[in-house]
Amino acid sequence: MLKAAIFLTLIAAGISIFFSSSGDLNIPTLPETNWGSKKNEKESTEIRPFKIDVSSSVIEDLKYRLSHRRSYVEPLEDVAWTYGISSKYLNPVLDYWNNKYNWSERQALLNKYPQFVTNIQGLNIHFYHIKPTNLPKDRNVKVLPLMMIHGWPGSIVEFQKIIPLLTTPSPKYDFVFELILPSLPGYGFSEGAVRPGMGAAQVSVIFKNLMQRLGFEKFYLQGGDWGAVVAANMATLYPEKVIGLHSNMCSANDMSNIFWSFVGSCFPSLIVESEHYSKFYPFGETLKNLIEETGYFHIQATKPDTIGLAVSSSPDALAAYLLEKFSTWTNKAYKTRDDGALLEKYTLDELLDNIMVYWVTNSMTTSVRLYAETMNTAYRALKIERLPVKVPTACAIFPNEILKMPKSVLKNRYPNIVQYNYMARGGHFAAFEEPQLLADDVFSFVKLMQHTQKESQ
Repeated sequence: MLKAAIFLTLIAAGISIFFSSSGDLNIPTLPETNWGSKKNEKESTEIRPFKIDVSSSVIEDLKYRLSHRRSYVEPLEDVAWTYGISSKYLNPVLDYWNNKYNWSERQALLNKYPQFVTNIQGLNIHFYHIKPTNLPKDRNVKVLPLMMIHGWPGSIVEFQKIIPLLTTPSPKYDFVFELILPSLPGYGFSEGAVRPGMGAAQVSVIFKNLMQRLGFEKFYLQGGDWGAVVAANMATLYPEKVIGLHSNMCSANDMSNIFWSFVGSCFPSLIVESEHYSKFYPFGETLKNLIEETGYFHIQATKPDTIGLAVSSSPDALAAYLLEKFSTWTNKAYKTRDDGALLEKYTLDELLDNIMVYWVTNSMTTSVRLYAETMNTAYRALKIERLPVKVPTACAIFPNEILKMPKSVLKNRYPNIVQYNYMARGGHFAAFEEPQLLADDVFSFVKLMQHTQKESQ
């Protein structure tokens, strides 16, 4: 009886939500705002080769700071990482960074693939542009453009292991990818805005213009975290340009989807097939996890400069703040381990590569401003995230993702889901953690798309 009462209450609430939020929403035309400091200068369309080249003085300063860090407060007994990163683990990491991590070697690895910078809407935007090599001569292999977009607290470092998997021809497929991997504005080697207003939708305009400058009128998109948000917005705003969207963080967070999540917590069979109940429900467990792990989100969405300046003031502060996310977001169970289980999926060099991108560019503050610009009243009034993503979509659901949703709920926002796969393992940083799994899923999706296109011709 109690469940029935709850269900009836939820139905009433759902009807209320439906009538309060329904109605046709128009796709807005966003202006191509100049976000740079030279507002009145004509934008250069030049595409310039780029290499990461950090001066020795920056590295010397880093080592000095690491060598002269203060002593840390001891963690409580037997709490592992449940209170955040453990200082007992952080100290050895910082010693390694100072004494064994070889930046010159790591910089050379990050410079392995071609990189460029071009000015888009007043900002110098950094990106990798990698074309496949060794195309077979005995068969026709199509080269398809694919933009992959990272998120926070990641960077272009996340894609280093997946690049060869996507650009190397395989006998199983008659296509391969030409990759465009941009750094989000304000992240790493891409400039950040000098004036407010550049949220995720405005970044979508910049990246659409980047693809257009590179000569791509139609292309595929892939993203996770902020990359998933930006890619979905690109597909919404420019559906004529996006052939297909692959996301490892499909989300639909309007009120109707929250309503259905609550319904599913009481009656899972209404939302998901019986064999998948445990993957999505009970909803209370998901809600508990979100509350525990999203405190960072609130402060970055409201006071980005405060946290940005505090964290970027020292390398040990930056490492502590970012490494904790790479533990918990990879698998929430890792916080019960004394070492945060960081080396289960990553090497220490890889993790420090990502931290170095933030450190040498001093981009922590400009990166977290994306939260504030996408969560404020002016941005939310655009209602971009309430618009349907009508292009063919693939959702890769990694089991340890922070927020994952059943296909039935996601279809409210993505009415054209053509592939929905629950992955065998992995968490939030899919390309970084499980590059082969993600690459296989991208190939599977695009193969399906290519087959559909052939049938329609």
